[in-house]
Amino acid sequence: MTAVTFYFQVHQPFRLRPFRFFDIGEGKAYFEEESNQGIFRRVADRCYLPMNDLLLKLIDRYEGRFRCAFSLSGTVIEQMQRWYPEVLHSFQRLAETGAVEFLCETSHHSLSFLADEEEFLTQVSTQQALVESLFDQKPVTFRNTELVISNDLAAKVESLGFRILLGEGADSLLQEKSSQKVYGVKGTKDLKLLLRTYRFADDIAFRFSNKDWEGYPLLADTFADSMAEVPEDAPCLGLFMDYETFGEHQWADTGIFDFMEYLPKFLFDKGRFQFQTPKEVAAEHEISERLDIPKPVSWADEARDLTAWLGNPMQKAAHEALYDLLPRALQAADQGAPEWLEIWRKLSTSDHVYYMCTKFFADGDVHKYFSPYATPHDAFITFMNVLEDLARRLNACLSEAPAEQEPSTEESSESE
Repeated sequence: MTAVTFYFQVHQPFRLRPFRFFDIGEGKAYFEEESNQGIFRRVADRCYLPMNDLLLKLIDRYEGRFRCAFSLSGTVIEQMQRWYPEVLHSFQRLAETGAVEFLCETSHHSLSFLADEEEFLTQVSTQQALVESLFDQKPVTFRNTELVISNDLAAKVESLGFRILLGEGADSLLQEKSSQKVYGVKGTKDLKLLLRTYRFADDIAFRFSNKDWEGYPLLADTFADSMAEVPEDAPCLGLFMDYETFGEHQWADTGIFDFMEYLPKFLFDKGRFQFQTPKEVAAEHEISERLDIPKPVSWADEARDLTAWLGNPMQKAAHEALYDLLPRALQAADQGAPEWLEIWRKLSTSDHVYYMCTKFFADGDVHKYFSPYATPHDAFITFMNVLEDLARRLNACLSEAPAEQEPSTEESSESE
């Protein structure tokens, strides 16, 4: 039977407040507290709570045969804890069913593996402990931020004890091979790589409500028919997507919740599908062959590479400037001021450089949808102003001179 693996990514960043050049040195807060809380609560009411209720119903209806996986970034977990604890409790109820696997990632949804290995290891360790404490599971599957994978990343993940890695079934990687197989990665021993079948996943995540799409409207029975076209000996089919697809990106009135409610029935009716978590797929299947991934592959944009975050000079400059501050943030933490390191880590969230992307056409439309800024240049200027202010505060902290008003990790919004 072919295992259908639903993996849902749950993430919210801490978005920055408008921060002008003349705000540098004025002791102003970095993060837009009121806006971040409002966005989180809206997404929770539209997506997290109703979708979690639906999944609980499906697990009960099919007596545990419906199964899925989640990865929750540390930043979204913090927002749940601070602003809407019932949301976190609903995810814990899913964990208690035994039908849901919780994965590990970087705690702050960062690109740290590309810039600083020690910081990457710290964030992974932090997230492991968080998942264990909240969901009573020791994660064995790893998903890197934005599904960025490479030979080096896979080797490091295996050395940390993870048994499964998730990735994008990019055409550039597979070269006409099937994404519906269990792969290994060059340079690793036993690590198993499960890939996203983007054709099907994107039908749900991006095309579902597009009335100009030839497949519109996407119904559960016709989607199941399309999935049945994959070879019967295919061991797995990865449906990996942002959880916010349900109710936030695709609103409830599009029929997305009805689609998800009835899809399991139509797949079960085929007699050749089962639902499994990543670790269950890996336990049942051996590595078919090893893929060579010398350059990073991601799940973003048509290019499926790093250009969504590091594709233009603004993004590269911002990324480099951020990591130039890490040694000082670490030193400040060692000297009894850990709040600066936590602020730095919130700035390491990949969303901040994603907002600076200048791509056009379809990819650009996606970037604009997610961005709180009018232009990529606005995102860059705001971020760099914040970094300059942070650099000054770190210097003041390390010189033991009186710093400007120190923002806590629970900064409040300030008006201009």
